Order: sequence, then C-alpha cells, then structure tokens
Amino acid sequence: MVTIVREIAREKGLHFRVAVIHSEIPRDVVRRHLHARRIRALPPSPPLTEADIGAATHIVGMMGVEPIQQALAAGAQIVVTGRSSDTSIFAALPLMNGYDPAVVWHMAKILECGAAAVAVRTAPDSMMAVLHEDSFDVFPLREDYHCTPQSVASHTLYENADPFELKEPSGTLRTGNARYEAISDRAVRVSGSEFVHDPEYTIKLEGVRQAGYSTILMGGVRDPYILAHLDSWLFQLDDNIKTRIRNTVGEQPYEIVTRVYGRDGVMGALEPQRGVGGHEVFILWDVISGSQELSRAIATSISHLAVHNPIPKWHGLISGVAFPYSPPEIDRGPVYEFHLNHVLLPDRPTSLFRTEYEEL
Repeated sequence: MVTIVREIAREKGLHFRVAVIHSEIPRDVVRRHLHARRIRALPPSPPLTEADIGAATHIVGMMGVEPIQQALAAGAQIVVTGRSSDTSIFAALPLMNGYDPAVVWHMAKILECGAAAVAVRTAPDSMMAVLHEDSFDVFPLREDYHCTPQSVASHTLYENADPFELKEPSGTLRTGNARYEAISDRAVRVSGSEFVHDPEYTIKLEGVRQAGYSTILMGGVRDPYILAHLDSWLFQLDDNIKTRIRNTVGEQPYEIVTRVYGRDGVMGALEPQRGVGGHEVFILWDVISGSQELSRAIATSISHLAVHNPIPKWHGLISGVAFPYSPPEIDRGPVYEFHLNHVLLPDRPTSLFRTEYEEL
C-alpha cells in the first residue's frame, strides 16, 4: 500500500507527509507480556503458551485509534496502517475533534463496510456520515442506493456475536437504546447509543500457525439407496480408509474432514435438519497431513474407495460417486489455522505499534 501511495504521489506531483504504522508484534514482546501475566484468552480459546507463540507465522495486534491519532497529531496527511479495528480508521479524527464517543463509534461501525448498510447492495460503494452533537446522519453516495432504519440497524449484527455490545480496545459501544429514524428517502439519523470506557485497555492478538498440507476431493452422490443410508455409507467408507492408510503409509498423523453439502455442509454439527432433503448431495473431502505427498496419497485412496464403496442393495462392483474433475485430487498447498485469539494489556495504547514517517 505504501508503494501505491508513492507511485500516485509521483505520477500526480503531490507532496505530503505519510505515516506508516506497523502492527506486527515481535515474539519476544509477546513472551514478555505473557510472563508478566498481561495476556488473557478470549473464549473459547485456551490460555496462550510459549509453543503457541513459537508456532505463529506472524503475530499482529489490532490497534485502536491512538496510534492513528498520534500520526495525525505529528502532521501526517496520509496514514497507512497494519491491522487495526475496522472502526478505528473512521473514529480517530472525529474523536480528536471532541465529538461524543458514542456518536463517533456507532458512526464508524456503520461506515466501516461502506455500502453494506444500504437496503439493497448490488456492488461495493461508499457511504457518507454527517456528525451532530448527539447523533449522526448516514447516506450512500451512489444515487440509486438508499438506507433504511432496518438496513442501518442490521449492520450492527455484521461480524458481531451481539449487536448491542460492540467491543473496541478502549471500551464498549452499547446500542440497545439506539434509535434509527429515516430523515429522507435515502438517509437515516442514528442517536441514543452509549460508549462505556473499560477500566483496562486491551489489544487483541491475532495469528495463525501452519496446520499442514491439504489435498481436496469433490464428488456428487445421486444414488437414492446411498442417500437413504448416508451415515452408514460414510462410516463404512471411513473405516475402509483407515484400514487402507494404516496398511500403506503406516501411523503417520493426518486428518480427513468430510463435508456433505445438501445435508449439513454449511453448519455441520449445528444443523438441526439432519436428513437429506433432495435427490443428490455434494461431498467434499479435505485431507490434511504433514506433507503434500502424503495428503495426495491419502486422497487418492479415498477417491478409489469412495467410488466403489458397496451398499447392501447392490450386487457386484458399483460406482457411487461422480467426480467433476479428472484426476479428482486437487492439491491446495499449505493450510493454516487461527490459534491466537487473545488480548494483551499494553503499557500504553501506542506502545506496541511502531510508526515511520516519510516526506513525499
């Protein structure tokens, strides 16, 4: 992003001060806070360990408004940041200018995804907000878009488990008493929210570790006899796969994730309707192991065993799975999993984030 800013400045003959705020946190800094008992796990994550820190490919902290405000106060006209809360980039400047935190943070939440808060969005676009002493007005810039009280209110559900408690590094926005009023056919006025400052300032830590290498296998099943006994068919296939793998590759660790689309592929164990409702299902097998070669070898065994997995209704060799590609095994390469979902108590809101300035 900094390179793009430099290119535009050079092409347009622009001159300004740029602040670049880095959000990646060195492992030794995270370890120091861990040893000082200044890191807490967020549910449902377990407590952070030394092994977790060592396994992370990168560790970033989610900054609040303070590093951005510091850069603006130092004269930056362009600020490029690493990870920050989505709302902080919109809240930093109006908070510096003394606007009510409740109005500002709620405004920032509505703006952070642009036209996602309009009634019907067909393509991404921008939004505008006008701040008042105790409220803000929000409307889309695209003339054929419009906001409604429902479309604006519903955006507090986006990426939040609770639409009435929205957490930021410095506190919590409470929208339970918020009012949403249409002031035109395109604009909505929002008022009544509260912002409660937390006694402790926290920075969310995020990071991933490599889980292995993935090979996927996709196939459709339309046979009504298989679909009528899909669980037992999958159980038998899984048992056969374990036997085959044990006899071919030994006891090397691996994982096979099976998703059945048309039954519970989207929600998994949370799906309340466990039966197959249609005439076909689409099955995705995801094999993850310590090497791409092993994952592909296991997936190849699955494809052979799955297509000929027998059922009592049929006699002789059957073909029960239709693969859309040949060969059906598709290597995905290295795959990662989120394992850092913790908060850190910094010495200061800006202490973890290094800022560099550049005159263009």
